[in-house]
Amino acid sequence: MEQLIPGLPDDIALECLIRLPYNHLSTASLVCPPWKLHLRHPDFLRRRKAAGFTTNIIVMAQSPPQTNTGKAIPPPDSYGLTLYEPDSGSWAELPPLPGMNRGLPMHCGLVGVGLDLVVIGGYDPETWESSNAVFVYNVVSATWRRGADIPGVRRSFFGCSSDSDRMVLVAGGHDDDKNALRSALAYDVAEDDWLPVPDMSMERDECKVVFQRGKFHVIGGYQTETQGRFQRSGEAFDVASWQWDPVNEDLLETTTHPRTCVVGDDGKMYMCRGRDLVAKQGTTWQPIAKLPAELCSGFYLTTWRGKLLLSGTPQKAYTLNIGSRTWTELVVPAKYCGLVQSSCCLEI
Repeated sequence: MEQLIPGLPDDIALECLIRLPYNHLSTASLVCPPWKLHLRHPDFLRRRKAAGFTTNIIVMAQSPPQTNTGKAIPPPDSYGLTLYEPDSGSWAELPPLPGMNRGLPMHCGLVGVGLDLVVIGGYDPETWESSNAVFVYNVVSATWRRGADIPGVRRSFFGCSSDSDRMVLVAGGHDDDKNALRSALAYDVAEDDWLPVPDMSMERDECKVVFQRGKFHVIGGYQTETQGRFQRSGEAFDVASWQWDPVNEDLLETTTHPRTCVVGDDGKMYMCRGRDLVAKQGTTWQPIAKLPAELCSGFYLTTWRGKLLLSGTPQKAYTLNIGSRTWTELVVPAKYCGLVQSSCCLEI
């Protein structure tokens, strides 16, 4: 069998490969078939994580920035994918989805799964029809591929999240007739296969899904008859038992849109509520920091390694060190100052 690096045992060669910068992985995969095989194998990422050589990459679905005239060039519905690497402070763009000339589907789901970024559904920016398409971007190959379409009814404004390993849960939303949905589906990215999931206890349009301690938590949302009146409740899907836990009727404590709810690497839930950043401590939410006064609306949160990234309007971004609870304004190049519609973090 061909050695990974001639003259070196393969275990030593793998120690070299796991130290490669993430943005060199696609080039390294072209060196030879054995490198390509090892770099794309799930064990490569696990070994890289265990050795502490991973890099966190924040991916944002973002509108074009506005000009001094208040107009966006290209058109404001031409969303794209922006990459931000917190460690180096570098910014970049991902190539567009294949066949999507007008940009990213509006209100699509965006999740990171291992070495893959998964884009789910949304509205076609040319026809404004809801889509059941799935696109998967692999960081090692630096290419897009089509995933298996979402089966069943076309849904919009659903919640989705991943276990960061191989599984994605899509829950709730509404169909093309604006009927809120209680159904859910699981997507196995490695197998490119959709798996049936039992229905939730109630319809949940515009819900939020987060992954915490082995369970997918579906938070808030509203039912067809109460459109726009958000629930305080939530329910958790246990991956091990493949069943829903009993409904937590007072998960959010107040009726609010759950779009900013995230889970930090400390296992706690965080969200924006009013002018406060709050954290779930036991069964209650406690304020931990005031939001930056410069931001007015359009808040969106992303977490990584003990920090939070907060974006909003006017188009600015701040990072919070959760330990010290201090905000730092992020220097964002003008090219990447558009509104953030959704985001996720990949550990590569």
